[in-house]
Amino acid sequence: MKKTSSLFKSRDLFRILLLVPFSLFALPTNAQSVLPTVSGKVADENGQALPGATVAVKGTSKGTVTSSTGMFTLKEVTSNATITVSFQGYVNTAIAVRGQSYLTVILKPDISKLSDVVVVGYGTQRKAASTGSIASVKAADITQTPVTNVAQGLAARVPGVQITQNNAAPGGNISVRIRGTNSINGSSEPLYIVDGIQISNTGGVNDVSPLSTINPNDIESVEILKDASSTAIYGARGANGVVLISTKRGKIGVTRVQLDVYQGVQNITKELSMLNATQFAQLENDVYNSPIYTDPSSLGKGTDWQDVVYRKAGIQNYQASVSGGSEKTQFSLSGNFFNQEGIIISSDFKRYSLRATLDHNISKRFKVGTSLVSSYTINNNIPTGINNIDGALVTQSIIGATLGAPPTLVPYREDGSLYPFADQFNSRYREIANPVGLTNILNRNTIKRTLSNVYAEAQIIDGLSYRASFNADIGSTLNDYYSPLSILGKAEVNANSGVASKGNINTTNWLHESILTYNRLFGDHSLKFTGVYAIQSNLYNDNIINANGFPNDATSNEAVQLAVNRTVLSSRTKEALNSYMGRINYGYANKYFLDITARYDGASKFGENHKWGFFPAIAGAWRIIEEPFLKNSHLFSDLKLRASYGRTGNAGAIAPYQSLSLENSGSNYQFNHIYTVGISPTGIPNADLRWEKSTQANAGLDIGLFQDRLTIVVDYYNKETKDLLFVKNLPLSSGYNAITGNFASIRNKGVEIAADARLFTGKFKWNVNANVSVNRNQLLSLEGGTNEYVLSPYSVLKVGQPLGIFKTYVFNGIYQTGETVIPGSGSRTGGVKVADLDKDGQITGADQRITGDANPSYIFGFSSNFSYGHFDLSFFLSGVQGNKIFNLSRYTFENGLGGRNVLSGMVDRWSPTNPSNEYASGFQGGRIPVSDRFVEDGSYIRMKNITLGYKLPAVKYISNARLYVSCNNLFTITNYSGYDPEVNSFGGSNTQIGVDNLVYPMAKSFIVGLQVGL
Repeated sequence: MKKTSSLFKSRDLFRILLLVPFSLFALPTNAQSVLPTVSGKVADENGQALPGATVAVKGTSKGTVTSSTGMFTLKEVTSNATITVSFQGYVNTAIAVRGQSYLTVILKPDISKLSDVVVVGYGTQRKAASTGSIASVKAADITQTPVTNVAQGLAARVPGVQITQNNAAPGGNISVRIRGTNSINGSSEPLYIVDGIQISNTGGVNDVSPLSTINPNDIESVEILKDASSTAIYGARGANGVVLISTKRGKIGVTRVQLDVYQGVQNITKELSMLNATQFAQLENDVYNSPIYTDPSSLGKGTDWQDVVYRKAGIQNYQASVSGGSEKTQFSLSGNFFNQEGIIISSDFKRYSLRATLDHNISKRFKVGTSLVSSYTINNNIPTGINNIDGALVTQSIIGATLGAPPTLVPYREDGSLYPFADQFNSRYREIANPVGLTNILNRNTIKRTLSNVYAEAQIIDGLSYRASFNADIGSTLNDYYSPLSILGKAEVNANSGVASKGNINTTNWLHESILTYNRLFGDHSLKFTGVYAIQSNLYNDNIINANGFPNDATSNEAVQLAVNRTVLSSRTKEALNSYMGRINYGYANKYFLDITARYDGASKFGENHKWGFFPAIAGAWRIIEEPFLKNSHLFSDLKLRASYGRTGNAGAIAPYQSLSLENSGSNYQFNHIYTVGISPTGIPNADLRWEKSTQANAGLDIGLFQDRLTIVVDYYNKETKDLLFVKNLPLSSGYNAITGNFASIRNKGVEIAADARLFTGKFKWNVNANVSVNRNQLLSLEGGTNEYVLSPYSVLKVGQPLGIFKTYVFNGIYQTGETVIPGSGSRTGGVKVADLDKDGQITGADQRITGDANPSYIFGFSSNFSYGHFDLSFFLSGVQGNKIFNLSRYTFENGLGGRNVLSGMVDRWSPTNPSNEYASGFQGGRIPVSDRFVEDGSYIRMKNITLGYKLPAVKYISNARLYVSCNNLFTITNYSGYDPEVNSFGGSNTQIGVDNLVYPMAKSFIVGLQVGL
């Protein structure tokens, strides 16, 4: 028995030893050992902690972000898991756990930009392989200042892009010029594309910018396409450049919650010095040569109307977002409330917005997704910017009325109610409105807008994919206007008093794009083909009712049926654009690159003979750094030469139906004693009407030095635009006033330089960025050999000169006692004298000269960012040099016309006892010629922003938090005498540039903000 027992034990041991190896293979995968926690620290090469880095377990939805000390903790991690770590500006890193419970992760800075990817339209491209002129702006730069729309955040950050704040009102519009002005009567505004949805901006001075309906905090990045090879993919809409805006989307990893809030106060940057009550009263006595005021010295300073109308205004922004996802599904959701009061009483802008994105991988080869941006904005508008030279009309605007209001009058009665000027001082100043009353006028735009995108993407075979996207931009605007009876004087109220209007505008823009992409590598060769078919439709309709003659102000404009007089207007337009595009990107050995693009567009609004246009482009690049003689260079880290040539179009230059025979109402008449609405022809058909075409050549050089510690980008371009749409005057015998046709050409050429430097990269970090742009604009021809075309009393179009030139008389002082007044000057002793340049003994139009150019000699921007420990400090400067501004408001308020206030310099006006050679006497009766005295230097340097931030210590449940203070538009160095040198009363006009006639003044702001990540 003992032997048997021993035998059984030996067999059992043998079986156990035999089964062990097989049982190891039979263990299920989920039986791997699980570590209760894996913790660690994420730092840079210098050991500096990196707070806010994303740490995730590969292949799962498990993840977290590092604390303010760079620490992280993950629970229940398998021993053979892989941890991925990512942080902006650093190379993504993957590290195997291998049973370790504590990990130290060192991230290397992404000093090589060669792996960066840029959005190029209908796809992306490695920055190293790009051949065109493309500039990228990060979201952090855009939102560094509290901007209402994204374009404001681009100002002075991109070479070759000039941004002008036409109207500094909350939600006010801006004009953007990429490489100069490219049209005369058409739009020169670029095409904006938000997640594939195309948006246009009018640039009108009192329009609400469509970009103001988009929350800047939702933006991930912005790419500006400048040269023809980059913009030709958008063919007929790419001539003015393209701005690609990508919003934030969910990413694989831990779900992240971000809260951002700031509040602040705004003040006017500058007030103009006007006459006080005593000085004004004396001027009135001089102008009318009568004791209007018996004792001016007793009036003191009187009312400072700028103090009455301007105010300290609040600004606030609240943003909450959540994003994340797994390898299968990624999502993001955000909500925003933005509220900006205007520095003029009663003006403000509010925006409520929601954004959602979803991307889902149905399988390895099929993906679907959507994005939705919806906003609701309310703009209580203050119309500013008058384009008329008539001083009386100027004083009907709020800014003009504020400056022109007599300081001897008061805004309110003793009971606090508004005191119309018509009821003061024996109604002497009834032609001037009380500016406080003008702020009581209801002028509100309520805009609902939804941008939506739905896409499906299929990987047909390896390297070949198809993407179908459906985009919609749906908007509705309600315009409310009511001018109440309460702002009128008692004698002014009549049966027609009280003016109202209510307008509804609806827009629906649809766009479908089918995109086929083939991308393959063949040894040293890379090939990518992109084919696009697109169909687009834009629908517009409006319904407007105008009314006047209300019994009282009780219903405002909500019951227009109570008005005595009513008129109704309505219109509807539709336009379509069909497109085919093909693009080939070829590369060899990561050294030589060639891009060929061709687009064929058909637009409904052009003439029958020119419905379709062809827009080709070619570009190449040579990465010299890959050549053997430079590949191991210690100086150069990148060196690339680029060149491109192509043609683009401007289909946005005209409204629909301009090529057709047009008719309009308004020619009303009496027939058989019955008042009949007449319809008459107003437009001549033009079957040859076609788009403006820009041909552009570009040469660029990209330089990286010292491991990209210093990068420099230089571009030279030459762009010629032909077939410019121009309104040609017709003889009256034709029965028409004018015809729209392709009658002009223009050229823009220039140089752009941008430099980025990382001066320090250790514990103390210091980065600087700078750019400068030079553009020269020239009108090459006008129809029929016309050499000069008069636009206004101070501006002309002239062949051989740039758009935006001023032509005026030359100021030559004041006529002194005993001096002979030159015939034709319309002046007298004590009046303005202009130079008789042709020496013919009289003043005529021949004595006018080109006295200014509104185009700058160059524009520039400079920013610097410091960080040390928990602190960060940044500032941003912008500047424009060499441009001229026609100060039309100064022309008005240096004119002692009487009945309105003037600038304080008029204290030194000419009199027999004060022989001033600068200011005309007070009894000229408005006889002041338009001269170069009002053409001023518009150069400036502006401190756009200074921000100081502090990263708060880690708190439970809060991964990162930053508190900051920011000062915006802190100061401006300029010799310009007006409110602000960044001005254009004619908004997006291409010809009336650099004119200042009482637009909404600029504000400086001080804000405090908090950013929290959960």
